Amino acid sequence: MGKRRRVDERRSKRRPVVLGGMIAVVVGGAGLGVYALYGGGAAAEDGSAARAEKKPAVKTGPLSATEVTTAARTFLTAWQQGKVARAAAVTDDSTAATALLTGYTKEARITGVTLTAGTRTGDTVPFSVKGTVTYKKVSRPISYDSALTVVRRAKDGKPLVDWHASVVHPDLADGDTLVTGEAGDPPVTALDRDGGEITAAEYPSLGTVLDGLREKYGKKAGGTAGVELRVVRGKASKAKKSSDKTLLELSKGTPGKVRTTLSPALQAAAERQVAKSSRASVVVLRPSTGEILAVANTNHGFNTAFNGSLAPGSTMKVITSSLLIEKGLASADKGHPCPKTFTYGGWKFHNDDDFQIKGGTFKASFARSCNTAFISQAGKLDEDSLTKQAQQVFGLSMNNWAIGVPSFDGSVPVQSAAQMAASLIGQGGVRMNPLNMASVSATVKTGTFHQPYLVAPSVDDRTLATASRSMSASTLSQLRELMNYTAAYGTAAEAMSGLGPDYGAKTGSAEVDGQSKPNGWFTAYRGDLAAAGVVQAGGHGGDTAGPIVASLLRTGG
Repeated sequence: MGKRRRVDERRSKRRPVVLGGMIAVVVGGAGLGVYALYGGGAAAEDGSAARAEKKPAVKTGPLSATEVTTAARTFLTAWQQGKVARAAAVTDDSTAATALLTGYTKEARITGVTLTAGTRTGDTVPFSVKGTVTYKKVSRPISYDSALTVVRRAKDGKPLVDWHASVVHPDLADGDTLVTGEAGDPPVTALDRDGGEITAAEYPSLGTVLDGLREKYGKKAGGTAGVELRVVRGKASKAKKSSDKTLLELSKGTPGKVRTTLSPALQAAAERQVAKSSRASVVVLRPSTGEILAVANTNHGFNTAFNGSLAPGSTMKVITSSLLIEKGLASADKGHPCPKTFTYGGWKFHNDDDFQIKGGTFKASFARSCNTAFISQAGKLDEDSLTKQAQQVFGLSMNNWAIGVPSFDGSVPVQSAAQMAASLIGQGGVRMNPLNMASVSATVKTGTFHQPYLVAPSVDDRTLATASRSMSASTLSQLRELMNYTAAYGTAAEAMSGLGPDYGAKTGSAEVDGQSKPNGWFTAYRGDLAAAGVVQAGGHGGDTAGPIVASLLRTGG
């Protein structure tokens, strides 16, 4: 190396010392020679540039226990001391960490934080959190457990905390935030039609309904909001339909009272009925007014009865029949074709088990749910005929119902060719839920569409949806005859046994891709009650949803 003196390594037993980030060698004897072994820019004794040394190798492989505990301790200490920038620098996403840790104090209003590390397990370190949440003059202690994981950064091998929002609180997903303040909506006390309190503990199906009532009427009902620490969901969480979550209540709000139209006896019966099936939903209405008397779902996390969007299968034939009768394409007691199959728009449509009715009437085809009896009329209809019938007579598919909580109002889109034909039998693009189909039976019973509602419109002066026209007396009479005959002698007879004579019904089965069994549907009326239900992947409607609906009609009668 030019004129540089070699130092005999054997003459010195001293180890290198780190000085200012550079490694120096202290040489024994009369003189001290300090040489930079790496770091760049060092000159040789004769003034010539030293040769560039190789960059140090990036450390790889599993993390040592010391690396994990050191990174965790550094992060937790900085966070506890309120040194956000220093804590974030020990993570692999300093930007996200800085934002959430800053909000922890400013938005969540958590102070006096004590973080205590637990026993390391591999690269994960659990820790406990204790602090105080303060809003104005109200304070509450908070404590919970969390954990962090240390990873090795690929570019330089540095151990860093693997950053996720769940490090700050286990209920946080990435993109979520913590906020302390007044709750968005004051609490409500929901009452049934008799004035009794409705709780999710007594009626498990009503959890989502109660949430909807709080959202809609929390402020209008005269309640006052409490103060709480809550998780506010970000875009990613909302896309997964995750709701905001209360973590700590600092002060309780004052609930307002909201009276609903629910019948305690029918609601209790509906809860019992859906509990017998794995995926059942049902709604009971009062046709003369539109009042919702009961709503229940096996799945308590999603209100399929109000918000479901499912093909209704042959229950749609109630609407289609009213259309065909009005157009002069069918008449209850006149002959009507019901072949085994019928091809339209390139699709070959079948009846169940390819049955046929030779020389039968339209009433017989309706009662046995003959698909081809309806498909055979597709070429005589305009593409928008069924859509107009659903909207103008049955008040569906206009997205304007205001029942008091969120609901789906059914969808009957304009379609063409085979899809239009499929819509006539409740397949294709047609989508409904039990609320919609109960309303269909209610319209047949009264002859006029009454928009269903859970909370009386007088509570908030909202306007209920209306239909632009009613069926003619002849059409209505024939439609009632079809449903009555089906309840007495057709596919609904077994379920509706003993409930006549003032009754009517229609069964349905809807094929769904990926299901071995179809969704079973049933819609019916008896006296001043109308109801509809679905059992997903249950099979034929008469055997699955039928007993549920019939039982509630019997209870309410």
